[in-house]
Amino acid sequence: MPRLTDNTPFSQAIGGTQYNFSGASIDSLGASEYTLGVIILDVSGSTGGMRADMEKALKAIVAACRSNPRADNMLLRVVMFDDSVVEVHGFKPLPDCAEADYDGVLGRSGGLTALFDACYTGVKSVTLYGEQLTKQDFDVNAAVFVVTDGGNNRGTATEKMVKEALAEAVQSEALESITSVLVGLNAHGGLDQLLADVKTNCGFTQYVAIADANATTIAKLGDFVSRSISSQSQALGTGGPSQSLTF
Repeated sequence: MPRLTDNTPFSQAIGGTQYNFSGASIDSLGASEYTLGVIILDVSGSTGGMRADMEKALKAIVAACRSNPRADNMLLRVVMFDDSVVEVHGFKPLPDCAEADYDGVLGRSGGLTALFDACYTGVKSVTLYGEQLTKQDFDVNAAVFVVTDGGNNRGTATEKMVKEALAEAVQSEALESITSVLVGLNAHGGLDQLLADVKTNCGFTQYVAIADANATTIAKLGDFVSRSISSQSQALGTGGPSQSLTF
């Protein structure tokens, strides 16, 4: 398996479609242990009115994690999805992530919701990259966050595939532990129940429902994600995941 760099993507297949992810060169990493954080954001057509607030929250997550004492032990990957899954950037040391890097990054908005493709490839990326790190004697755990305002209506991956990918991540020797959080925006009524079922059927660690997605609640989401990544980083070496935090 090749070494990963930000410029050399690694491909994983879903059916006949290839999805790519990238990561910092392992030789360039200076710490002995890392938490892999993945933030996966829905930019389908219905999220258009929330893009500016989501971008602010993403910047706040980066700023909070950069100021954490364990910033040198965190690698961040950011992904967006609508009809397809697009990597904003691969696994990157938090000290190398700048808030300005995310200016206008969520400008893409349209299409349907390939939720299961996004979940599957996000989880597989931490398992596969984690394998590369553990082979070179790094200690690794992971935190994956999927933020959506709708159910799956596009793509190749299935709910069963997401469940199997999460089970593999939990059971794999590549990761000491993984925490996985599904977040529903404007999740009330039927959508809330649908996403709660996705959480259970896929095996996510936690489901967070935001009934009214506005500037205040999305900012609160940014704080929740940054605290969760930090908590998972602090749990590295304990043999288990961090405790789920209250939104």
